[in-house]
Amino acid sequence: MFSNSDEAVINKKLPKELLLRIFSFLDVVTLCRCAQVSRSWNVLALDGSNWQRIDLFDFQRDIEGRVVENISKRCGGFLRKLSLRGCLGVGDSALRTFSQNCRNIELLSLNGCTKITDSEGCPLLEQLNISWCDQVTKDGIQALVRCCPGLKGLFLKGCTQLEDEALKHIGAHCPELVTLNLQTCSQITDEGLITICRGCHHLQSLCVSGCANITDAILHALGLNCPRLRILEVARCSQLTDVGFTTLARNCHELEKMDLEECVQITDGTLIQLSIHCPRLQVLSLSHCELITDDGIRHLGSGPCAHDRLEVIELDNCPLITDASLEHLKTCHSLDRIELYDCQQITRAGIKRLRTHLPNIKVHAYFAPVTPPPSVGGSRQRFCRCCILL
Repeated sequence: MFSNSDEAVINKKLPKELLLRIFSFLDVVTLCRCAQVSRSWNVLALDGSNWQRIDLFDFQRDIEGRVVENISKRCGGFLRKLSLRGCLGVGDSALRTFSQNCRNIELLSLNGCTKITDSEGCPLLEQLNISWCDQVTKDGIQALVRCCPGLKGLFLKGCTQLEDEALKHIGAHCPELVTLNLQTCSQITDEGLITICRGCHHLQSLCVSGCANITDAILHALGLNCPRLRILEVARCSQLTDVGFTTLARNCHELEKMDLEECVQITDGTLIQLSIHCPRLQVLSLSHCELITDDGIRHLGSGPCAHDRLEVIELDNCPLITDASLEHLKTCHSLDRIELYDCQQITRAGIKRLRTHLPNIKVHAYFAPVTPPPSVGGSRQRFCRCCILL
């Protein structure tokens, strides 16, 4: 049935429209193989309608700029989603050709494409991932947001040259922005982020972990301008305090996930406000928040999120936490995982009691081995320090 002839039975029996529909379910590799079967299959397999979603991550070492240019010319307006994650050979020239040919693109991932600098185009673009493209500057961001006013997701993790000026452009031109990731963009400050909050009222997810310059002013701005916020990641932002989180909790009632790791100034006061005002909270990381005590966990465990919502709580390196906290969490029926590494006042007995109420919970804890008595003569048994998954 399958031959190199265009007169093969399948080509006679099935109309081209149906064959084209079948080809639309094939992946990139299979389409390329089909293109080598016959002339008619070559036309069908390489039809732009079959290339609406392309992920080239598996071929990242082989992809050069000319490949992206050829794809853009062949796909044209059909292409909606393209991932070039890890394609180190792709540079500005290829992106320039791409933006001219694929103006209907909605999602573009350039994560790790380190040759990319500043580019513009694609007015219908909704999501862009240029994480770790550390050559991108405020000029590129300015050109991008002016030409792509409908951006909803922007991932700039590791774009270390970005400063507040870049954020001001985003705040001024991206009113539909829903997701913004600025992790480890260490030069940004309150000034730029406040502009984001005031201009992007639909913001639902913000990651500024590792942005050590930010203060409570950001939490106030989020609380006053972004009531739909669901995800906030502020790990290692050590200047944030209970005052800022109080304003945030009292205004952002839809919060579901919060990463507060190494927010070292927060106390039980933050947990009290979250327990009262954030009934949808599902994931909470408090690792290295060394001022948190059992009383804060008590309030959290008795809050509206505890019984049906709370799924994950991370308490690594919280030295004041004891088995009493585990007692306060035993009514959290949705709790799936708890992290307790280096919580030295947590005991095996306390974890065992928690398990009687939550038998399927995953508990990650560490217990130092008991120091053995000195041996009398002969070789001494060796004891190792290891992590135990309970």
